[in-house]
Amino acid sequence: MTEPILTYMRTPSEAKIKLPVGATDTHVHIFGPNNVFPYAESRGFTPVDAPKEALFAWHKKMGIDRCVIVNTLLHGYDNSVVEDAMLAAKGRYLGIALVQIDVSDAELKRLAQVGFRGVRFHFMPGYKVHETPEQIIALTKRLEPLGMHLQLQLHAQYAKELMPMLKQSAVTVVMDHMGRVDADLGIEHAQFQDFCRLLELPGFMVKVSGIDRIDPLPPYTKGITFARHLVRNYPDRCVWGSDWPHPNHTHVPDDGVLIDALAAIAPKPDVLHQLLVDNPQRLYRFSA
Repeated sequence: MTEPILTYMRTPSEAKIKLPVGATDTHVHIFGPNNVFPYAESRGFTPVDAPKEALFAWHKKMGIDRCVIVNTLLHGYDNSVVEDAMLAAKGRYLGIALVQIDVSDAELKRLAQVGFRGVRFHFMPGYKVHETPEQIIALTKRLEPLGMHLQLQLHAQYAKELMPMLKQSAVTVVMDHMGRVDADLGIEHAQFQDFCRLLELPGFMVKVSGIDRIDPLPPYTKGITFARHLVRNYPDRCVWGSDWPHPNHTHVPDDGVLIDALAAIAPKPDVLHQLLVDNPQRLYRFSA
């Protein structure tokens, strides 16, 4: 048996930037512990456990007050690992669930009641998709009365093709990781420009997360350029996420470096507050 993969730094560097009160990390994951919340048999890899206690401690160190935990296929369609963390955080942490397209209305209602604000699907190269765009858009009609939104890991190469269908969503569409573009291609590349056109439509938002995914070289200068472009041009459409503990990555990022990148992504205090506090509050509706 291969050794579990460590995906996050146990002792990241100290961030220099001071975050505003109510700062929100809108994209993290929790892994295990495996003996309590078993990993799915169908998982692609086995990580070193990254439990809620490690996440809480890291957020406290960095000055992050609120959070959105996104379930992953490491736990399959069992959302209990996220539900457990939300309960422990007493309203400061909310969730994004993984569901199958035929999930019952009763289960969607239960998920919404315990703090899940949306459900996530993927359109990524090489990723086996079990749902058609039409099925996902049909599901949004059942999400709308529950106040839940649609979260997509949508590669920018599919933005133009899927735009006509995504425009029919009955709920807000939140897109992960800036479209997972290749930062070497530059912000004028057609795929990223197609992705940005989605943000010009009503009801679309983006997570300016993953500067370290589109640019693998710290301090992620090229990735920061994309994030800054989005925040400058779509200030009311952006939220930020760390992507802790960084699954399926090319390297193990230093989370202190990712936090400090916010000084370049949102260089003015009011812009930083909008990105980390105001926009997440409007989208996720934190009660605490």
